[in-house]
Amino acid sequence: MDYEGILMTFYPLFLGQVVSFLRALMSFTSSLVANLGANTPLSLSFFSYTALALVYGGIMIYRRQKLQVPWYWYALLGLADVQGNFLVNKAYQYSSITSVSILDCWTIAWVIILTWLFLGTRYSPWQFFGAAVCLGGLGLVLLSDANASDKSGGSKPFLGDIFVIIGTFFFSISNVGEEFCVKKKDSVEVVSMIGLFGVLVTMIEIPILERKSLESVDWSAELILAFCIYAAASFMFYTFVPFLLKMSGSTLFNLSLLTSDVWAVVIRTFFYKQKVEWLYFVAFALVVTGLIIYSKIEKDHVIEEA
Repeated sequence: MDYEGILMTFYPLFLGQVVSFLRALMSFTSSLVANLGANTPLSLSFFSYTALALVYGGIMIYRRQKLQVPWYWYALLGLADVQGNFLVNKAYQYSSITSVSILDCWTIAWVIILTWLFLGTRYSPWQFFGAAVCLGGLGLVLLSDANASDKSGGSKPFLGDIFVIIGTFFFSISNVGEEFCVKKKDSVEVVSMIGLFGVLVTMIEIPILERKSLESVDWSAELILAFCIYAAASFMFYTFVPFLLKMSGSTLFNLSLLTSDVWAVVIRTFFYKQKVEWLYFVAFALVVTGLIIYSKIEKDHVIEEA
């Protein structure tokens, strides 16, 4: 029996589910921070970027390694990543954890558009069809939130959904750039530079956008614990993502993150005791179907080229 082949097949899948769980944990703690009255999405990310910069930046200093990619490209990736995290975490102030988690999949549509326009990637009609099915599912989330009769969808669900969609555009810039860098250059350098520029950008934006919010925060043990859990989960998330991108690319990465939506539904049902609309399950099924179509056609296309 080819144990090495089996390991190489299932290891990326296992790592993908670890990343998915970490993403769900980040969503849960970010939602919890919002529910505890702390409107501080930038401050929430600041500690994550600080940990990345200290740990992986320390490794870079120990190696005395020169940058293999110009610093201004990392500055662009760091800026995009911060804005993505800010908008998605901000969305929890207005929308539900399930809506934010499912709409996170909009990143896939942006990635297809960006790689098609700027990297010259060509997609088959079936791949576009799979992406369209995904977008149809995401559209159902918007419809469900807009027609919500109670507050289970959030205080301003449509505004929150718009924040997520814009945030995923910034995430797509970060994901495409990070995938290119980790496949061509050093993963430690990529993560450390995203952390460093993430710290710098958040330090500039926090006094402008969150100073009053921070002053009004009623700090409690539960809130501090939520910040710590988010920072730890985010640190591990950014640590594992480069390995997954290098082994399997962005398709499996996004497929893996899809299962975090299941965790979001579980959290909303059992922790927040909120009703989940039936349209969410239809939307989830459409997104899964679209991604399966897209990933299968992509795999067949790679095999034919080989």
